[in-house]
Amino acid sequence: MSSTDKIENWPGRRIAFKSFATDLARRRAELGITDADIPRNSGTRRTASKKALLKAIKDAGGNW
Repeated sequence: MSSTDKIENWPGRRIAFKSFATDLARRRAELGITDADIPRNSGTRRTASKKALLKAIKDAGGNW
């Protein structure tokens, strides 16, 4: 690990993921937002390789 990778060298704001996730879940619940309310990516700008990957997943029985 280089010295630039160490946490103590990070100049930006630090946010603990666990507390962020808890706060986000609380705020969504207060507003009545569910995962069904959040739109998925439309896919209008997908590359050919990404389209091929998603097709292969679908053909294998997956649903991405």
